[in-house]
Amino acid sequence: MSHPGAETVFTYGAPTLKFGAGASDEIGHDLSRLGARRVLVVTDPGVAATGHPERVAEQIATYGIETAVYDGVHVEPTDASLTAAIEHARGTGPWDAFVAVGGGSAIDTAKAVNLLTSNDGDLMDYLNAPVGRAREPEHPLKPLVAVPTTTGTGSESTTVCVLDVLSLKVKTGISHPRLRPTLAVIDPTLTVTQPAGVTAASGMDILCHALESYTARPYTSYDRKQPEQRVPYCGANPISDMWSEKAMTLLATSFRAAVHHGDDLAAREQMAMAATFAGMGFGNAGVHVPHANAYPIAGRVRDFHPAGYPADEPMVPHGMAVSLTAPEAFRWTFEADPGRHLRAAALLAPGHEYDGPDALSAVLTDLMRDIALPNGLAAVGYGDGDVDDLVEGAMKQQRLLATAPRDVTEEAVASILRRSLQLW
Repeated sequence: MSHPGAETVFTYGAPTLKFGAGASDEIGHDLSRLGARRVLVVTDPGVAATGHPERVAEQIATYGIETAVYDGVHVEPTDASLTAAIEHARGTGPWDAFVAVGGGSAIDTAKAVNLLTSNDGDLMDYLNAPVGRAREPEHPLKPLVAVPTTTGTGSESTTVCVLDVLSLKVKTGISHPRLRPTLAVIDPTLTVTQPAGVTAASGMDILCHALESYTARPYTSYDRKQPEQRVPYCGANPISDMWSEKAMTLLATSFRAAVHHGDDLAAREQMAMAATFAGMGFGNAGVHVPHANAYPIAGRVRDFHPAGYPADEPMVPHGMAVSLTAPEAFRWTFEADPGRHLRAAALLAPGHEYDGPDALSAVLTDLMRDIALPNGLAAVGYGDGDVDDLVEGAMKQQRLLATAPRDVTEEAVASILRRSLQLW
């Protein structure tokens, strides 16, 4: 509901998009049109092993562009891994452009590298408050081409870079319009190498992006902003709603198939499109409670090793962390707009009858069981004694919680977390 003095303006932004099989074969041409002469390709060791980044670099080089590959990206980036990447890029630069080949980890690392090779300072200067100093970049960034090899994060569409701050055991991020990639190149053939576990976790990230932006506070519920106060996340609006609904429609027919039959190219293409559409939605409307909870869930992990991910250290992948409290979070947000929650349930499970506050919770838990995701927080190593620490970490994510459709209190978060210890 709007109110006197309410906001009447929403904003929308997205990168230039190139989508389809073979799109990654044209990046050299695209960079040549941008005037690039020295390009750094950013990736992680696992993606590097597929050969995709080297193939992209070789293709770029055929246009007379000097290229190098940095494959030191850490899956689920940390302040230490981003600093290492930034120092490498500073030491080997200057660079005219960057190409990120990989999942959200590679794309977010490239965003940070781009920011801190174009501007002075260090990571803490730019991290969101209250963790960091939320400094605004003074100078424009270089062109960034994002080439996702996973279907989930939507980072190719957004203005956000997410990382773990190791000393605080919490995830936070950097958010600024200049971080948005210049060009998103979505080539579904690159996603076929995703293991089932990665497809499941990253797919839940797509789903929660769509659901959280669809159920976010309407942009008209905020107080009127001055032009300099506008931020990328402006609340649910007609354009973000359109992308979120389309993403949910695609997920309803492709998600399970992509997990259980990874060679189903049609399902892979629909998942890639759903990830892009959801990114175009939440990259403007915002996300809220499940993502805020996910940051400390991932940041405080002890000894959980998910299938399909590097086994050298424990982790709760971002999309999995988001999903673990989503059923209970949407049960809690239901009263803010029952119609939207029921509409989302109908889009995700066409032909099924769901009603009441449990509707989305039932849809999500049915899906999570089918794709072999953990049965709640206890399954990844958390217990009731961890709730207070997780609440503290979630409440630090005020940039996200401000988008929630209800006022978020510590008590509400604690209740959601406790109910999420075992989901079924």
